[in-house]
Amino acid sequence: MSESSASGLPPGRPSRQPFIHQENLSLDSGCFSPAVNFLQELPSYRSIARKRTGGFSREKQSGTLLKPADSYGHQLERGLAENLSNQSVRKYALDISEKRRLRDIQETQMKYLSEWDQWKRYSSKSWKRFIEKAREMTTHLELWREDIRSIEGKFGTGIQSYFSFLRFLVLLNLVIFLIIFMLVLLPVLLTRYKITNSSFVLVPFKNVDVQCTAYSISSSGLTYFYSYIIDLLSGTGFLEDTYLFYGHYTIDGVKFQNFVYDLPLAYLLSTVAYLALSLLWIVKRSVEGFKINLIRSEEHFQSYCNKVFAGWDFCITNRSTADLKHSSLRYELRADLEEERIRQKIAERTSEETIRIYSLRLFLNCIVLAVLAACFYAIYRATIFSQEHMKKEIDKMVFGENLLILYLPSIVITLANFVTPMIFAKIIHYEDYSPGFEIRLTILRCVFMRLATICVLVFTLGSKITSCGNYSCELCGYNQKLYPCWETQVGQEMYKLMIFDLIIILAVTLFVDFPRKILVTYCSSWKLFRCWGQQEFAIPDNVLGIVYGQTICWIGAFFSPLIPAIATLKFIIIFYVKEISLIYTCRPSPRQFRASNSNFFFLLVLLIGLCLAVIPLTISMAHIPSSKACGPYANFNTTWEVVPRAVSTFPSSLQSLVHSVTSEAFAVPFFMIICLVMFYFIALAGAHKRVVLQLREQLSLESRDKRYLIQKLTEAQREVRNR
Repeated sequence: MSESSASGLPPGRPSRQPFIHQENLSLDSGCFSPAVNFLQELPSYRSIARKRTGGFSREKQSGTLLKPADSYGHQLERGLAENLSNQSVRKYALDISEKRRLRDIQETQMKYLSEWDQWKRYSSKSWKRFIEKAREMTTHLELWREDIRSIEGKFGTGIQSYFSFLRFLVLLNLVIFLIIFMLVLLPVLLTRYKITNSSFVLVPFKNVDVQCTAYSISSSGLTYFYSYIIDLLSGTGFLEDTYLFYGHYTIDGVKFQNFVYDLPLAYLLSTVAYLALSLLWIVKRSVEGFKINLIRSEEHFQSYCNKVFAGWDFCITNRSTADLKHSSLRYELRADLEEERIRQKIAERTSEETIRIYSLRLFLNCIVLAVLAACFYAIYRATIFSQEHMKKEIDKMVFGENLLILYLPSIVITLANFVTPMIFAKIIHYEDYSPGFEIRLTILRCVFMRLATICVLVFTLGSKITSCGNYSCELCGYNQKLYPCWETQVGQEMYKLMIFDLIIILAVTLFVDFPRKILVTYCSSWKLFRCWGQQEFAIPDNVLGIVYGQTICWIGAFFSPLIPAIATLKFIIIFYVKEISLIYTCRPSPRQFRASNSNFFFLLVLLIGLCLAVIPLTISMAHIPSSKACGPYANFNTTWEVVPRAVSTFPSSLQSLVHSVTSEAFAVPFFMIICLVMFYFIALAGAHKRVVLQLREQLSLESRDKRYLIQKLTEAQREVRNR
């Protein structure tokens, strides 16, 4: 190949001409004239030449055009010589002989280094080898590693992502429990059991009326055995005055030999710490999925190609699952074609059709809002009825009636979460959306329904706590007659939601999924059971269920410090129950959610749950007066007042620093700096996106080059055969 043809390539593009020999381009010397610069006929060269006509002439005058490329081996050796200290021979895609030769070159160069450089080189290699071995060891210590790999092999990466997400929640709740245990429970336990030389500093009730400090633990007398069951399921009775609930921690501090441990401040800091940790952990994991989503933003034609040529999941080893994967790919292709048809239909709509469809959607969305409002009102009324009748003596009612009153809000919430998704699925068929948007909108409505029900319950309890009716609230600041320790009673509601959610999951698996599997398997001749079919493992619904439980845990951890431990055990039980149900009773849904291969959607829903959990916690800690009869904040008007008290104990210089940081003079410049940093990263993301577009354009041009070369080779072979 001539030098002119090599220099005709645009600058910065990898040179590939050493692989293209002249005898491959022409089968006979007469096929192409030497005067014809063959590479200048490539589509990529013509496209780039049109963009850089002026730039090429200037580069040619200054002598910056590319020189003829060396051989591939020389380029690789020169790259190794430049990056010998940073690169490993193992990273190069070469055969064994080439790697050995390059390793010999590397060892030869090592002899000419000083002893200090040699020691640094060997120590760096040893450290990298140690890190690799440590990572290999940690992979074997992953929780449920073999189980999740087995699920991935039998059912694909979509369902595997659900179980990986469940494992993440188990680890998250375990870390949350450890934070609360280290900051709150450990000092109390060390003092209670005389392990350390410390003593309690109980809360002194200062300037508090005697009526506000009246708090008797609700007890049923434990006359009947079912009273123990009621207390265990509702958190009342013998469980109310335990480490499980807020009211048990009536301690102002723990006095050690040299200092006093401020338990109220530690209690508040533990809440802030687990919320901040959850936010950072979720954001860190979701950013990785967001990067993948940005990279995978593609045109529709590329989407078709990826599904046809790269859509198969090679982790699948089960025959029935392979057939299901085929049907899933067919469904996704049909969905893409349906979306394309709907886009064309939207483009061809007349003004009358557009007005009609938008009017219909407005009407149907009003129905959706009416359904949501009805569910919220039902939860509100059930909560009020349960709270008003909860104080009745157990011996005045039967066992079932008592449980029904205690669990009435949980039952109504569960029914709402069960009925509304079916209503939403029926309504959305008439809204004339694309299949992908139908799934996203339905899931969004279900997410709002599930998580908003918890907020409705919490805000209903808050309204009952702060409204006294005929009873005056001026004395204590809250309804002390019905809620002498309102934090404990909110914790009991979260505890009941947690337990009832677990009971429902176990009951559905045992009394619905397994009997359905038996009936479908052994009564397949009956048309009714054959139409009913086998239970499908719907990934979005199962994800919404565990996000619902995690939101309860975030809200309840402040009012019940041991709820994260209960949530950890609950998710462990759910993991094994769902695994058994998947293997023996369920089949993967043929209409898989398209983001199931990435955890970004799961983490986004979890982040929404965290944001909704922060709202009631912030209101309860900053605005609702704390109980005067229990808990570590009996002497504070609100929970947040412990922070100014702690700041007042700091040295004067540190106090002035804290006040300056929290002042408006610091907040305004800080906000401006954050905005500038945000704009910088937005611009950086835009630049990266342009680079990705340029790389895609280069790939497209290379494919056109290959097509052009194949066409020329075919013409050359045809001319040779004609001769």
